[in-house]
Formats: sequence, structure tokens, C-alpha cells
Amino acid sequence: MGFLQRLFFTVIAFSSITILAQSDDGIEAEIHSLLSKMTIEEKIGQTSLRGTSSRVDGSLSDELKSAVREGRIGAFLNVMNTDYVKELQKIAVEESPNKIPLLFGRDVIHGFKTIFPIPLGIAATWNKDVAKSGARISALEASSVGIRWTFAPMLDISRDARWGRIAESPGEDPFLASVLAKAYIEGFQGEDLKSSTSMAASIKHFIGYGAAIGGRDYNTVIIHNALLHNVYLPPFKTAIDAGALTLMTAFNEINGIPATGNKFLLKDLLRDELGFNGFIVSDWASVTEMIAHGYARDYEHAAELSIKSGMDMEMSTHAYENSIQKLMDKNLISEKELDFLVANILRVKLKMGLFEKPSFPSNEQNVFYKTEYLEAAKNAAIESFVLLKNEDVLPLSSNQTFAVIGPLADAPHEQLGTWTFDGDKEKTITPVDAFQNSSIDFMFAQGLTYSRDKSTELFEEAISAAENSDVILFFGGEESILSGEAHSRANIDLPGAQEELISKLAETGKPIVLVIMAGRPISIMNIIDKVDAVLMAWHPGTMGGPALFDVLAGISEPGGRLPVTWPKDGAQSPIYYNHKNTGRPADQFNYTNIDDIPIGAWQSSIGNRSHYLDLGYKPHFPFGYGLTYTDFEYSDISISSKSIQVNESVEISAKVKNIGSRKGREVVQLYVQDVVASITRPVKELKGFEIITLNPGEEKTIKFTINPKDLSFVTFNDERVLEPGKFNVWIGPNSSSGINSSFELK
Repeated sequence: MGFLQRLFFTVIAFSSITILAQSDDGIEAEIHSLLSKMTIEEKIGQTSLRGTSSRVDGSLSDELKSAVREGRIGAFLNVMNTDYVKELQKIAVEESPNKIPLLFGRDVIHGFKTIFPIPLGIAATWNKDVAKSGARISALEASSVGIRWTFAPMLDISRDARWGRIAESPGEDPFLASVLAKAYIEGFQGEDLKSSTSMAASIKHFIGYGAAIGGRDYNTVIIHNALLHNVYLPPFKTAIDAGALTLMTAFNEINGIPATGNKFLLKDLLRDELGFNGFIVSDWASVTEMIAHGYARDYEHAAELSIKSGMDMEMSTHAYENSIQKLMDKNLISEKELDFLVANILRVKLKMGLFEKPSFPSNEQNVFYKTEYLEAAKNAAIESFVLLKNEDVLPLSSNQTFAVIGPLADAPHEQLGTWTFDGDKEKTITPVDAFQNSSIDFMFAQGLTYSRDKSTELFEEAISAAENSDVILFFGGEESILSGEAHSRANIDLPGAQEELISKLAETGKPIVLVIMAGRPISIMNIIDKVDAVLMAWHPGTMGGPALFDVLAGISEPGGRLPVTWPKDGAQSPIYYNHKNTGRPADQFNYTNIDDIPIGAWQSSIGNRSHYLDLGYKPHFPFGYGLTYTDFEYSDISISSKSIQVNESVEISAKVKNIGSRKGREVVQLYVQDVVASITRPVKELKGFEIITLNPGEEKTIKFTINPKDLSFVTFNDERVLEPGKFNVWIGPNSSSGINSSFELK
């Protein structure tokens, strides 16, 4: 890397460190004062996160109250009885030795009471305002019952649809994930950290959890440094720069060392390189799980490894509580090391103003399900829906009759999705509810009682309804419990007898609209030719029914674009658009299909390209894909300069025209390829996007600016470089389409 390039990145890094060092002097003085007065027992207490499981409310024992009174607990999770929250906080701030307030946490992932689409659905909106609004409403509702800390957002880049927690992710792309990361932090934490409605975010899981081998939860992760910095780290860096107060470690090991005891990750990378000065919390029992990993001998050793790595607060297990004093007595850790952990925790509590105004529940029930919250949830769902196929059947005509069929048509609990502990299914409005509230002529026949149902007992009723209707609306997918943590699937087809029922319905000859509610992309290769339209609705939340009705009826149009590549089959995973080329890249002219191989063929490397014989080389639908109820035309790509210097930016523009008959929303996407570099680079990388709405016949010129930082990358030796050479660019509607040009960096 040349002198100018090195200087460019050094100045940016130095400026960030200087700003950090000069801030919060008063808070640091208060931390120092508190530490000087705290006993070792109290310091250990601040590192302890206690509580119940998400399912059990628990009760307040005298032993628990005494622990708070003596300063032996720093935070609680899942305490949802507001009387308990008040009592525990009152004991802490009035009776504990140094009056240090407690922090109450909860998994508020995509809504507290008003449930928004799952995070993967929010990512499908490509809209930072939707992400921010959902997070803000979540904070407003949750903080009213004393919850001031959420274990969100999850920023794990996810490339494998088999992984259950892809439902919680921002998708596969670091640029899109970074845009959403900033919005989530701003939404959860608000404009004023000391506001009673501010909720500390916990960015998770640091790091690489979404790269678990085989898409199996908690599994091994292997990521080299260049991949770590270029793909998995950017959303975390963005969230930290946006002021994220806390961070959660990952369950997985990465390159042989569990994340919770990984000094390189938690100190060298997170603290030193990224400048994070909030506190780090383990995931549930991930400290003691290092024993099962084969990295720690016992609880004491696990505590030592975590402390040496700079992991501040232990969730649920008691390794810190029972081992820190023993480790100090053996001179294996020092009080200075303990003080470092406690200082990070106190810093967050001070920034949030909890000492001046401890968090107490307001118990204002009218905070929940406000009209404007429900409207925001409905709009988020509409913008998240991705139209994958449409053979002129959508939008529906009001003078038609409809058969509403399928296990997700009237499933209020399943519609909410994963991680919705506090949402009320009684408040959920399903598609059947929405149709009943309209003047549309429809019949409802479930066909299957739940998504995994294999019984054909109700098929006859469903087929009869279909035969007596103009259009079949099939609401299928997977129950909410089939995605999320610990719910990986090898086979990502529609579960149960759904495919069989769709095949039977297709025999009626009536057009079929397939609406999928799921926490992941679902393989639909077996039935794609039997349906006339496919709408991906994710798990859309409280207002999923009205949102779906509006989109199907054409009152609104589906606004979503895929935030992940949609595989043809689970066996095609992991699959992602920003892959590398091989020495033998496949294209439409040079790959061999299994059915094209002659019988008795001479043994050779038939095809000579990188692909599956039975699935080809393309996904079912590419990243960024999504149809609308109109059509857009891209033309006249233009670049401000065909050659730029290291300190110059380049402007790229194109015209986008609505050539259809309806007003429409388009997500215009910019992709860049570094053609030749010192390490191989992806075939394409998203570097910008803009959401526009155009009337029929309207045309707009969309402009993007690429600066030197956008073209830089990290090498295997951890050096960020900006290398001269040719760059290809595309502006288009998704990662596999668009118009292209190129420029040179000198």
C-alpha cells in the first residue's frame, strides 16, 4: 500500500481514538470514585447477570433480595413482574452499600407487545427508517415495564438458510447490515441515553455465529482475518460507531477458540481496534460451555479465560461469582483486571443516568398497541413482503371469489415469529381476520391444522372450497418454533403435507397464490410450477393479516427485496451473491445438467465448471430480488470519470423509468467489482442503494458516489489497502441484473 493510502486510513483511525479519549471525563471520574469505595464482593456482584428463563417468571426469595442488598448482583433478565422490578431496584438504590442501580434486560427482538416482522423481514424492507421505527416503538413499550436493556440487534451475517437464527439476522450483505445496524441503535437507544425510554442495545453475537458449519446452531466457525474484516465485522463496527452500549459474545468457537474466552476478539479487535468502551456480556451459559468445547478445564478455568479476555458480565451461570475471589487468591487475576470489567459496566449505567433516575416501571398499559404503533407495524410488514413470482394473478380483483386455505391462514401465534415472548396472540390480526373485516367474498378451509401436519383428513374440504372459487390463496410456510435459536433444518421444503395439498389444489385448474410465512427462505422447487404467484411474507407480526390483505388486493404493493440469496434446495447452502470466482466459473453456456450426461459416458470432468450437476450454479432467486405491480427500465449509465486518483471520488448515475401502468416502489442497487487484487475479491459487492417511488411514465436519474474507502479491503495480514486497477460497476434491480460500466483507480 502506498504512502497516501496508508496516511488516509491512519488519519481516520487516529481521529476516532482522539475523539473517544477526550469524551466522558466526568463519567470516568465517577467510575474511579465508585471503584475506590467498592469491596471485592461488590465488584464481583456487578459482573453477575441473574434472572429466570424466558418462560418462568420466578419469585423473589429472601436469598435473592439479600444478594441485591449486599451488592452481589449487577443486572437481571426476564423479570417481568413489575412489582418485582420495583422491589429489586428499590433495594439496590436504597439499601446496597454504594446504591448502584440494577439494569433489567429482556430479549426484545422485533417488538415487545406490538410485534413487527422478524428481523430478516425488516432487512427485506431495505429501509433504515422502518428498522429505526420498529426499534423505537419496542423501546417505548418495553421501558414502560422497567426493561432498559435489550439483547438486540443481532448483526450476524448469515449465508445459510438452514440455520434457524437466520430469522434474526440482517441477511447476507455487510453493507445492508451496516445500514440497518445504525438504525437499530438509534431506535433502541433514542436521542437521549438518560431518557426513561432509552433502552441499551446489545449487539450480537461477536462474532461469526452466522457462519456455523452446516448451518447447525452453536457449531464450529472458521473465518480467516480478511473475511472477518471484510464481511463479518462491518455491521458491528457501524453499531459501535453509532454508540451501541453493550455487546454479547457468541456461543461458537472461531478458529479454535470460543468467542467468550477469545482475547484476540474481545481485547485486540473489539477494544483496541474498534474502540468499544461499553460492556460485554456472555450469551446464556457461554462461559461455562467452554468446558464442553474442550477449552476450559472447569468453572474456575472458564472464569479465568473469560476475564483475561475482557468479558465483563456473565449471563445465567455462576463461574464469575464462585471463582473470581479464588482466582485472585491464587494470583491468577488481579484486582486491576476485575476493576476493568466493573468499570465498563458502571460506565453504561452512568451514561444511561440510572444513578440519578433508576429504572422503575411506569405500568402505563396505554403504552401498548397504540394506533400509531400498529400502523407502523403494518407498514413494516407491507414493505417487507417480497413478490417472487406473479403470472398476472396479483393484484386480486374485488369481483372474484377466493378460497383461503392453509395452516398459516389463521394462526395468530405462528404469525408472530421467533423471539416474541411478550406479544399477545389475541392481538394478532390474521389473514382470515382481515378477509372477514372486508367485503370480499371468500371461503376458509384450513386443509392442514399446522405446518407440520401430515394428515390428509381435511384435504377434501379444502379442494371443495377451491373448486367453488375463482382464485386459491394458500397461506403456508413454517410455524414460528421451526426457526430461531436451536431450530436449524436440513430440509427447508414446506414441512408436513403442504406440497401434497398444493399439488391436489393445482389439479382444480384454479390459479394459486402461495403466501409463505417463515423464518427463512423456503425451497419451493417442487411446487413453483404449480402456483401462479409467490409472496414471501416472513413471519409478519401483529399486523400481518391487514398488511397481506392490502398487498393482495392491490391497495398497497409489496415493497420488499431479498436480503439473502434464495436457494433452490437446502443442499445448495451456504449460498450468497458476493462469492468469489473459481478458476472455472460456471455460466449459462458451460455447465452440465445431470440429465444431459450420456449413458455410458467416458469418465471425465464433464462440464469442467464449478456447479452442482443437479442444481446448477444459480440460486432460485438472487439477492436483492423482488417484483412489483409495475415495471421499471434502467438506461444511460454514466460515470463522472473513467479514471480517478486515490484521493478522488467517482459519481455513477443511471436513469430509472416506470414503464408500467401503476405507481411503484423500486430499490435501485449499486454493485462494484474489484477485477484484480492482491487477494481475490467477490464477483460483486453492494455499495449503495436508493428507494424511489415513480408514477407511470415517470423517470428519475439516480446518482451514487463511490469514495476511496468504498474500494478498500483488508488483506490476510490485517492491513487495509486501496489498490489501483479496474473496477466494474452495475446499477440495477438486484444482484444478477442491471446495466454496467467501469473505471480505473490510478
